[in-house]
Amino acid sequence: MSLPADSSESPDSLESPAEPSRSADSAAEPADSAELADTSADPRLNDEYVRTVAHPEADVTLVGVVHDHPASVHRVRTVVNKRDPEVVALEAPPVATPLYEAYARDSRSPPAFGGEMSAAAQSAREADAEVVGIDAPTAEFFARLARNCWSERTSLGTLRRVASGVASVTRHALTCRLAAEVADRTSLRVEVDDPVDHDCSRSDSPAEQARDERTQARRSQSLLRAFDPPEPVRLRDDTREECMAKKLEALRSKGETVAVVGLDHLDAVAEQIE
Repeated sequence: MSLPADSSESPDSLESPAEPSRSADSAAEPADSAELADTSADPRLNDEYVRTVAHPEADVTLVGVVHDHPASVHRVRTVVNKRDPEVVALEAPPVATPLYEAYARDSRSPPAFGGEMSAAAQSAREADAEVVGIDAPTAEFFARLARNCWSERTSLGTLRRVASGVASVTRHALTCRLAAEVADRTSLRVEVDDPVDHDCSRSDSPAEQARDERTQARRSQSLLRAFDPPEPVRLRDDTREECMAKKLEALRSKGETVAVVGLDHLDAVAEQIE
């Protein structure tokens, strides 16, 4: 799930896809393409957008996505099916995760609502894996955000904007939880977020889907390089990535985990796990 950014704070969404860069000393290595699928046969299974962080206790595989993109939906489902993990972690607040699980009960595959997050939850059901939300807001996020603001001697104006953004995210998460309760008690499926429009659909060829996804990733990366994020957005994103990495480290005790995250968070979370 995308966390909404204040338009006054950022030239682009917090979840804008970025084409990840690789560092030679990164602990996260691209997933074994032979293990996932023949990427030459299906270009949507781009191992550039997948990181597997090996660990003696349990591996963590991160799947980077462009939200609601058909190529990302396909990649998420394929990786979860191939890895057959014990846990599927979503870039969504724990309080909002039940909504994606409700969407995942759709008889259609992938589900009609919820994009790649619902697709991941549906594949988790098929693999009998636990679905976990790892994104803000959580108690740990609020505590860590307060510490980060204190350590950086954040100005009062920045604090106000951080608080406003966090309040908006919290309201959205609670709305998702309410929609999940409605889905549990009725046959209704409430779509909380408008789906992101893309220049391709599931009916297009795998090559066309992959091309469009890569184009969007490169366009977003260009924007990110052209504009430094405003201080409130940077503080919020840094704290979110720290918390997601800590949660994924803790999930190792349950077994192998596949985590679905926006492409702009892929490298940062993978590096922080180690």
